[in-house]
Amino acid sequence: MVHKIDPDGRTLKEKVVFINRVAKVVKGGRRFSFTALVVVGDGEGMAGVGKGKATEVPEAIRKAVEHAKKSLIPFPLKNGTIPHRVIGKYGAGMVVINPGSKGTGIIAGGAVRALFEVSGVQDIVAKSIRSHNPFNTVKATIEGLKSLKDPDTLMRTRGKAEGVQQEGTS
Repeated sequence: MVHKIDPDGRTLKEKVVFINRVAKVVKGGRRFSFTALVVVGDGEGMAGVGKGKATEVPEAIRKAVEHAKKSLIPFPLKNGTIPHRVIGKYGAGMVVINPGSKGTGIIAGGAVRALFEVSGVQDIVAKSIRSHNPFNTVKATIEGLKSLKDPDTLMRTRGKAEGVQQEGTS
């Protein structure tokens, strides 16, 4: 079950990832419309992505920010990185996300980098495979982050005590 997160009361960082202009040809000429892709995050392991369309750029960005705030998802963050390797897929986009050791920084391309910056990840290595469409890569990254498992919760469900090694392991 996915719990809705109330964006009010949180300080959210927002970043415009991509703006696209499209034209509709009508009898009187061309009608331009704009699409904006925006990522928002609280800097503490929470991120959201939104898409907005309007006839003016600021209006498209505003709509995208509203949509992104409604789609916030939490994910486990340990020492500025993710707990384990994960692969996110969405449409034709696929993103491989690996945890980074301390001091690695954010090694990721364009749209994916923006998402990690606003969500508070400091050390991570991500590679976009197949599609390089910003919409698909950001959505694939979000899908990957959704599938992350919290190590403490995982240990408890498996019946293992935290920090205690099992017999036969060294």
